[in-house]
Amino acid sequence: MKVVRLHADGLRLEHTARPEPGPDEVLVRVRAAAITRDELTWTTERLPAVPSHELSGVVEPTGEQVIALTPFDRDGVAAEWAVVPRSVLAPKPAGLSDEEAAALPMPGLTAWQGLVVHGQLKADQRVLVTGARGGVGHVAAQLARILGAVMVEEGAPCDLLFDTVGGESLARNADGAARVVTIAAEAPGAHYFIVEPDGAQLASLPELRPQVDSVFALGDFEAAFARSAERGKHGKVVLRVADGTA
Repeated sequence: MKVVRLHADGLRLEHTARPEPGPDEVLVRVRAAAITRDELTWTTERLPAVPSHELSGVVEPTGEQVIALTPFDRDGVAAEWAVVPRSVLAPKPAGLSDEEAAALPMPGLTAWQGLVVHGQLKADQRVLVTGARGGVGHVAAQLARILGAVMVEEGAPCDLLFDTVGGESLARNADGAARVVTIAAEAPGAHYFIVEPDGAQLASLPELRPQVDSVFALGDFEAAFARSAERGKHGKVVLRVADGTA
């Protein structure tokens, strides 16, 4: 199979044997894999490593269409086949393309964990999402509205501030918030967290539509990662690994 691997001297497209699942794992034929900005810095202590931790694919041999955010302490899914823990899998949303579905797990879970798990958001509460046009922010804004929250603008008092950008924006809005949750950086008075893979939470998400900035073939991985590092993107950069009819 084809797989993208990060080495000390850069990314390479390689050919290797199809992996074999172990206990509590499944083999997934990857259809699309999403890229996160700066993710190539996450694995520098365990090279070579496979990047990308969000997928849309098909379980072998059952044919079940699934999505997942895979654990960050193991190889990712920028490959034709990937071994994935069964616990992180969720059914693929029927209304999304493979590319859109691959772009959902990280922002969707981050939004859920930020608003519901850590933020304890309730219906009719006032919520401010900073970076509401960003990769996580635009999904969090969708989710907050679905949960019945009242969205407010920057500078307005709120029950929950969900910060996705940090810096001056966090400092400017924190004083007017009863609770502050952030994914940007640790800050006084704020609850900082890193998203955790969770198949049950992913399956429980309401209908959300993540934005896809651009789609590249697996063989165009260099251009895909270059685009992911650029400013001004609108949504996720996604690798198309296999056609949905295959």
